[in-house]
Order: sequence, then C-alpha cells, then structure tokens
Amino acid sequence: MLIKTLPVGQLETNCYIVTNGETLHCVVIDPGDESNTILDYLEDNRLTCEAIFLTHGHYDHTGAVEAVMEETGAPVYLCPRDDAHTTGDTHYCYLLPKDGRYYDDGDVLRFAGMSFEILATPGHTPGSVSIVCEDALFTGDTLFRGSCGRTDLPGGDMVQELRSLKRLCDLPGDYEVYPGHMDSSTLERERNFNYYCREAKRSF
Repeated sequence: MLIKTLPVGQLETNCYIVTNGETLHCVVIDPGDESNTILDYLEDNRLTCEAIFLTHGHYDHTGAVEAVMEETGAPVYLCPRDDAHTTGDTHYCYLLPKDGRYYDDGDVLRFAGMSFEILATPGHTPGSVSIVCEDALFTGDTLFRGSCGRTDLPGGDMVQELRSLKRLCDLPGDYEVYPGHMDSSTLERERNFNYYCREAKRSF
C-alpha cells in the first residue's frame, strides 16, 4: 500500500491517494480542492481510481468531488448523517451527487485490492467517519496531531467528539494516523501526548 498526501485548497486539506502498488489501482480520500492537482497525480502515475471516500461533509473536504468523479467514473461514499439530502442542512453537510453511495459504522469496503473499514466518529460533524486500511488510520477532522476537530461549528458536539477519540484510542495496537489537516502521527503518540485523547480516556 502506498499513501500520497496532497494538501489542497486554502485550508490545506489533506487529500490522500491510497494505492495498491501491484495493480496501480487506488482510492481517493477527501478530494477537497484543486481537482487538477489530484487528477494530474493520478495521470502522471498511471493510476486507476476505483472509489472516492469522504470523511465528512465540509466544503474543504468535498470541493473537488464532482471533477474527480467525472474524470475517473469512480463512485463517491459519504455517511448519510452528513448528506444534505437527508438532513436538509447545508451548513455542515455535502449534497451528495445523484449516484453517490452511503457507508456507515462497521462497513467494510473492498476497492483496489484493499480493505477499508468504516468507523463512525461523530463530533466534528454528525456524519464524521474514520477509515482503517491495514496499518493506516484516516481520521478526517476527528483527530489531529496533538489536537482534535472543532466542535463549535454547526453540527459539532464536544461530548460526541470525546467519545469518538476514546473509541480511536481503544483500537488495539498502533496505527499511522493520517488526519484531515497538518502532519501525520501515530495513534500511540496521540494516546500518550494528545490532551484531548487523554481527556477522553479520563471522561469515559
């Protein structure tokens, strides 16, 4: 498994290209902006995109979805609690395209010869998810290096956020953590040194 991080847009959202190095098929996680940057990377490396995964519905994680879908033909997945079609709220939700698909807690999807497990981790938004693939944990805006996602925006909930952090910290073993913004980390580092993770473990 190869993971390429592309910081895109004014907020430097981390778009991840998760590639099977043997087949050159991949999954794109959170194409937030700069569709040309994403598509150029796919073309330059002769990659075939099989699916697009969204960790949540905020605009800075969804801005390039339509362009990447149109160019690759890949389906896009989102938790229904962040779909404006189901919630009627466009403040924190994304209007999932007509052919979009849902995933939710406990789902395991296989694309590009890889397995992706979906963990519901609400708090930043009601439909926030984290995604496990082998030893990689893609946390969106739930867990950052040394911090966590904001909960003061529409749809945010600090109690849910702490419960979600506790759930991630309780995962067995260690993972490479790939967040929605800023640098990567490890789950063990966040368990030990992240104030919010430590608070979550004390609270629940």
